[in-house]
Amino acid sequence: MTLPTILFGILLSSAYGAGYHLWRGGSVRRLTLFLVLGWAGFWGGDTLGWLLGWNFGAVGNLNVGMGTVGAALLLLLGDFISRINFKR
Repeated sequence: MTLPTILFGILLSSAYGAGYHLWRGGSVRRLTLFLVLGWAGFWGGDTLGWLLGWNFGAVGNLNVGMGTVGAALLLLLGDFISRINFKR
């Protein structure tokens, strides 16, 4: 994977995390959470897509389609889990 491909992936996954934070709102701590979830979900989805041979929306060596799906799923799941209030 070339440096421009990696930078494009970082830009896209950061945009997904920041956009989700803009939509859902919250503190700087939640922005950090959403950025990390966006990065992990995007790169996990990209890798899983290549391993399974699902390469829709590929831009060069970057599987943008599966990366987007992975980021969306992890952002939704992480947001849901972070809003659970545990009673002590």
